[in-house]
Amino acid sequence: MGSYRHFESAVVHGGIYGDEFTGSVNTPIYQTSTYEQEALGKNKGWEYSRTGNPTRAALEALIAELENGTRGFAFASGLAAITAVLSLFETGARIVISENVYGGTFRVLDKVFTRFGFAYERVDTTDLGKVEAALAAPGVKAILIESPTNPLLEITDIAAVCVAARAHGALSVVDNTFMTPYLQKPLDLGADVALHSATKYLGGHSDLIAGLAAVKDDALAERIAFLQNATGGILQPFDSFLLIRGIKTLAVRMDRHTENALAAALFLKEHPAVARVHYPGLDGAPGHALQLRQAANGGGMLSFELADGYRYEKFFAALSFVALAESLGGVESLACHPASMTHASIPKELREKAGIADGLIRISAGIEHAEDIVADLAQAIDAAKAAS
Repeated sequence: MGSYRHFESAVVHGGIYGDEFTGSVNTPIYQTSTYEQEALGKNKGWEYSRTGNPTRAALEALIAELENGTRGFAFASGLAAITAVLSLFETGARIVISENVYGGTFRVLDKVFTRFGFAYERVDTTDLGKVEAALAAPGVKAILIESPTNPLLEITDIAAVCVAARAHGALSVVDNTFMTPYLQKPLDLGADVALHSATKYLGGHSDLIAGLAAVKDDALAERIAFLQNATGGILQPFDSFLLIRGIKTLAVRMDRHTENALAAALFLKEHPAVARVHYPGLDGAPGHALQLRQAANGGGMLSFELADGYRYEKFFAALSFVALAESLGGVESLACHPASMTHASIPKELREKAGIADGLIRISAGIEHAEDIVADLAQAIDAAKAAS
């Protein structure tokens, strides 16, 4: 770490800063697959770019520093990062996951890892009693949680879950995509692994796909490094460069994202056509006090449901500049229908049991002016009124 003390400086100067050969303030794009060796068994620290690349290494050092870890890893996608972490375990492993988890996480466990003899249990991780009971089951090797969850923004006591996991000999893995290390640091709360779909807020511009992981334990880092190299789901140099560039503005972007999300949530909370708002930054929201203990604020994501007499299909059709699209965390505001988009891979009965209704609308607040975002939501809600 440099002579700076604040996160806002770390995103600009952290990791491996610049280029020692030219003085460039940006890490160069080392667009190479291999490296000339001086002699048999003698190289300059680089052999083959699946194993290691200087641009990717700069990114990996950066995420390790931002998460207060000792080692970072960059993958081709968030799911590639999750797959590498799940690959730490052997046949017969049992994984506990948040009941209200991203559909892709559910799918890779349900459709891929169960074929290799894994089992999983979906648990309401906001209930520590249920977490303890799930962790006590035979064969549990890890618990993978989101807080806030996607898409209901439910809040889990990360520190308490990590203590429980350690007591049962299980790894604790926290998907920190929604919060980013600017707002929440799972490793400081006791987690073994912090994960990111870096496609989202860390990249921040909807122009790349990437995944990141960070850990503190050196032995665990060596195991993940082996899997990263052995399975090969690594991030390419150009995308690593783009991600470093995106991270440099993370703090200022997240400030605007959260400001706009709160403005939208306050508007929706008071709107007579809105039945429910899910946003942990609202006073009185479930988990609000806990969220403010373990994170800086409520973040840039929210979701809501329209009241009877309003059609969510008409709402989406009426949006003007808020885009109907998958993903989140970009500079542009996005609206998503979880039941048919991000969580479609979860069977309907399981979605509904977790509280993900067909009418749920998820909003990723961008960095536009808050009044414009609210105005677009307002006119779309007006247009959503069902014909009498």
